[in-house]
Amino acid sequence: MARHFLQLYFSIVATLAIVSFGQDQLWRLYADSARPADSYPAQTAVLTMVEQQLRSIPQAGWPDAVAELARSTGLDLDLMEPEELTGIAHAGTAPGEPALWADADGRVWVLQRLAGSDRLLAFRFMDETSQRTALEWILVIFFYAAIALAIMLWLWPLRRDLRALERSTLRFGDRNWSFDPGISPRSPVAPLADAFGRMARRIDGLIGSHKDMANAMSHEIKTPLARMRFEIELARSAETRETLLRHLDHLNTDIAELNAFVSATLEYAVLERAEVALNLGQHDFTLIVPAVTESVKRSARPDLELSCEVAENSKSVSCDAHLIETVLRNLLYNAARYAKRRVHVTFKATPESYQLSVEDDGPGIAEADRERVFGSFVQLDGRSTSHTGFGLGLAIVKRAIEWHSGAVSVDRSPLGGARFRIEWPVATAA
Repeated sequence: MARHFLQLYFSIVATLAIVSFGQDQLWRLYADSARPADSYPAQTAVLTMVEQQLRSIPQAGWPDAVAELARSTGLDLDLMEPEELTGIAHAGTAPGEPALWADADGRVWVLQRLAGSDRLLAFRFMDETSQRTALEWILVIFFYAAIALAIMLWLWPLRRDLRALERSTLRFGDRNWSFDPGISPRSPVAPLADAFGRMARRIDGLIGSHKDMANAMSHEIKTPLARMRFEIELARSAETRETLLRHLDHLNTDIAELNAFVSATLEYAVLERAEVALNLGQHDFTLIVPAVTESVKRSARPDLELSCEVAENSKSVSCDAHLIETVLRNLLYNAARYAKRRVHVTFKATPESYQLSVEDDGPGIAEADRERVFGSFVQLDGRSTSHTGFGLGLAIVKRAIEWHSGAVSVDRSPLGGARFRIEWPVATAA
């Protein structure tokens, strides 16, 4: 970074110096070509007076007279022959009409042709646009260097924050799964640091999810496999057909459990992928919500009451119907597992968002567990005597709603149990 800092610093200084030099040259060129000779009345008056003095002197004595006058007055006067100005447009100037001429050394002369002769009387003009001295150039360079230094002082915090962001990124790449660059929110780099932070949290979440998945698979798969091996040994030693069929039924149950676990794991893994594309469309939730509720009701225990309430303005809901049906079905299965007697579903649409809630009259969820319950492979202890489920249902709900740019939360239901709230924006396509 220090090398880049110095390169930028000297580049700014050199650029400003070159621009200043070029600007001076262009200004001098423009001034020399655009200013008329009569804009120098003092020089023109001197030439006129000298010409009047030369009229009383023979032309042969003009050079000596001009040289003596220049020596006695200190003026830079000269008498030039036409051939000295070969190629100069001003050499043919009319008598009594002054003109400007710059010689090969860049000196500016005011010329006036003498009456009755081809000679030109020249008076060197000390123009204010003469070449800068070494001191002036030093002052100019110092001035632009000060400007460049001010710019670099302004850029220094940016360089510092970028360096901090680089160090944090390298630490994260070395498997130190914490990302805290310590950059001020007012820094120009703050949005970039926030983006890196979100990426780091996302990667950290994926790593944690994969660890949980590996741990869960080692438990959820090994347990049914052990039971299946035990049932196979029992089936081999079965003495009657009825006993053999009973062991085969147990095997089929274990296979179904394994299949359900693999299906749930694959469904969650798909939602964890970064390239998921929503199949958005307009759907009638006055039909979908009652249909899903009735489907879950048929597989629930007979004494459980499932009801739904859908607002009339829910006939054109923007969403991925498959994902939202999965969300509703998982929430209903979860509520049915813990409810005592009643589960209630409500859905309504507002101009800004869609709102879905599922509540039950079960034991509810402790406030300390309301964030953790949406983690993958998380099953809270003490909420149900049933051991069904793999702890993926609510994790799938959260990821599916996040893909809709929405949010999910849980609180206490008026029925006495848990109430899950789902909300996603109407402009979910964004």
